Amino acid sequence: MKFDNKTLDTEMDFIVATDKEFGEVIAMSKGIYGGLDYLPSRYHSWLKDANRMVILARKDGKVIALESVCIIDDGETMLVEGLRVAPSERGKGVAGILQKYCIQLVKEKYPNVKIIRLTRDDKLGPKDFRKYRLITKQGILLVRFNVKELRSRMDDIVHMLEEAGSELCPTVILEREEVKNIILSMTVSNKLLPSKTIIQDWQPFKPIESNLNLLLKKDLHWIVDNKQCPNFASLCTFPFRIPIGDDWFYLNIDMFGKDLAHIKSHLIAHLHNHTQNGHGNIMCQIFMEPSLWEDMAYFCKHVICVEIAKGYTEQYLLESDLHP
Repeated sequence: MKFDNKTLDTEMDFIVATDKEFGEVIAMSKGIYGGLDYLPSRYHSWLKDANRMVILARKDGKVIALESVCIIDDGETMLVEGLRVAPSERGKGVAGILQKYCIQLVKEKYPNVKIIRLTRDDKLGPKDFRKYRLITKQGILLVRFNVKELRSRMDDIVHMLEEAGSELCPTVILEREEVKNIILSMTVSNKLLPSKTIIQDWQPFKPIESNLNLLLKKDLHWIVDNKQCPNFASLCTFPFRIPIGDDWFYLNIDMFGKDLAHIKSHLIAHLHNHTQNGHGNIMCQIFMEPSLWEDMAYFCKHVICVEIAKGYTEQYLLESDLHP
C-alpha cells in the first residue's frame, strides 16, 4: 500500500509496514539505545494490532524511517511510539515529515482523535515545552543481573531482610478477572496512578475499560498489596529478548505509589516470579516516583546486590492537542 505524499512536498514515499521490511528496519535501528532496543521483539506483534498503524518512510526504494501510531483512550488519543530514522538521514527533518504524515493519516482515519501523547527519556528543552504539555514524569532505575545467580540468592535476601527487621509488605498477584475492578477503582486511580495515568512500559493509558482490555491482551503480572483497599500497585512484563547480546532479556516494572517499603516488597515479588524458571541475563527497568530513586538504587546495589547499569534518568509523559 502506497500513499500520496504530494501535500508534504517530500521525495519520500510512505508505506504500511509488513513482515518483509523487518530486516531493513532492524538494520536501520542497529545500535539504538545501546543495544537495548525493544523494537525487534515487538515489530511483528505491532503489525497485528487492530488499533495501530506502523508507517515506514522510503527514499530511493530504501526504508529510512519508522513511526508507530496507536489509538487509545476510547479513540480520543494518538499514542506515538517507536520513532526510528536511519543514521544517514538524521538531522535532515525526516522525523518531522514522517510525524506530519502520520498525523494527516490519523485525522482522515480517526476523526475523533483530539490528543497526541508520547513518552521520552531525554532532557527536554524550551522548544519541547512550547510544543507539548508535561503530564507527569517518573524516575527510571536500570539494573542488570544473571537470572541463575540471582535465583540462587532470593531466599537468602528475603531471610536477611526479615532478620534485619525489614518485614516485607504483602503482595498479591491479581487474577485476570480481578484486574479491571481493582485497577479502575477510584482508590487506585486517584491515589496511586501518576496524574491518573496507567503508564505501562512507556505506554500511557487513561484508567478506562477499553484501555484495560488492551493491557489484558499482554502478558503482564499485576500486583497489589491489598485487593480491598490497595496502597500500592505494580505491573511487570515477561522478559523479552533484546539485541545487546546472546541470551539477554529485558524486564520492565512499573510501580504505582510513593511508599518505599511497598516498592521494595513489590520489586522482590516481581524478581522472584521472573527468576524461578528463567535463564540468561536480564536488564531490568524500574519506573517509579522520582523521590524514591536514590533509596531504591541503594537497595538494589547493597541489599539485592544487582548491578546499577545506568545513573538516574527520567521518563516524561507529554501531550499536545491535535488541531483540525
